[in-house]
Amino acid sequence: MSDTQTFLDTLKARDSRRGSEPTWIAARRQAGAARFEAMGFPTLRDEEWKYTNVRSIAQGNFALADNADFSPASAAALTLPIEAHRLTFVDGVFAPALSELENLPDGVQVLPLSRALEDNHEAVGGPLGRLTGVEFSPFAALNTAFMEEGAVIRLDRGCVVEKPIVLQFLSRENAEPTMCHPRVLVEAGGRSEATLIEHHAGQEGAGNLTNVVAELFLGRGAIFTHYKLQEAPLGDYHIASIHVEQERDSRYVSHNLDLGGALVRNDLISDLEGKGAETVFNGLFFGQGRQHVDNHTKVNHNAPLTFSNENYKGILDDRARGVFNGRVYVKRDSQQIEGFQSNQNLLLSDRAHIDAKPELEIYADDVKCSHGTTTGQLDEEAIFVLRTRGLDEQTARGLLTLAFAGEVLENVTQDAIAERVELAVAGKLPERFNVAGLVETSTALND
Repeated sequence: MSDTQTFLDTLKARDSRRGSEPTWIAARRQAGAARFEAMGFPTLRDEEWKYTNVRSIAQGNFALADNADFSPASAAALTLPIEAHRLTFVDGVFAPALSELENLPDGVQVLPLSRALEDNHEAVGGPLGRLTGVEFSPFAALNTAFMEEGAVIRLDRGCVVEKPIVLQFLSRENAEPTMCHPRVLVEAGGRSEATLIEHHAGQEGAGNLTNVVAELFLGRGAIFTHYKLQEAPLGDYHIASIHVEQERDSRYVSHNLDLGGALVRNDLISDLEGKGAETVFNGLFFGQGRQHVDNHTKVNHNAPLTFSNENYKGILDDRARGVFNGRVYVKRDSQQIEGFQSNQNLLLSDRAHIDAKPELEIYADDVKCSHGTTTGQLDEEAIFVLRTRGLDEQTARGLLTLAFAGEVLENVTQDAIAERVELAVAGKLPERFNVAGLVETSTALND
């Protein structure tokens, strides 16, 4: 049996149990399944996947969850302690008992995709799939074939949402591994403002597959901050595609923080379609054991007077492997743009490995663009200095590692998220400290 056939058989079984649905949804599912069958899973011969082997996913046998049973106590232990509007999914199934959607402000809709399709499927059908279609990748096609749950967020023009909106995806330790294919749709009207926190976590023994696709549309002057905290169990597989379309004067800020997962792949794309549009990509990935974390980013400057700034840092220990491929694309005649990209990596072990490929593709002449990548190890002299001040070696290494990440973390304004990252990267430290004050100590890492 082929690798794709197992997934197609699972899809066929689910289709046989699914009730009637609008014609366009059925047609898109069929298109997704057909494209997935034609493409097959990517291999190391595919340029976009040459450093990431997905054989363990392709040969897996993943079921579909049919309930969202999860004890409130277990969920509370994983939930970020943030006052927020919250949608929770357990192995891809919406969990209303673990969600908090009361007191949404006027002009805001936050609801599960299944409910949005029931209420007004035509309004969802227009934007859904316009940015990330079945041609994007085999995983996007697979997501479309299984598309039935996820989240829809709509902000009216001028709407400002004070509390963050949290999409919480929980992974259970199941008798047999499961898979889910969430779809996230965000439509932010002109001059609206909001913060979205996408949080992936789960029980320690879980070994499931999450394959999520998110499409975000930002209207003129919209300001949208997107945190993606991925701390899935170390046995989970995590595939994600995020595609953003920005109109004039909009601002999108991404904080992509990867801590968990056995195999992780993120595709992050921003299309700057109007003058004054700005994209900020902040990223930090931390790998240990045999984790594999792959980040592919692309900023498309499709209009003049657009701006982008990208700063990704990787920290790898043991036999972990990281991949960073970042591309800045400047369309012909997109003059007076600024596009900056930086990737720095810290290897804590001689056996850790990073493949980094920053790229510029420019078809205009009045631009300011730069890109670069560095890879290094902890400075032994800095460790010695800290030890002379009374710190043990483990704490000294933890502080310097966290200082390396400080440039990314200092932009994280959600304390609960910053604390999760600090604990994962540096371990339990004696007391709270000023991360910014440690950056100077680790300057040698950035030279």
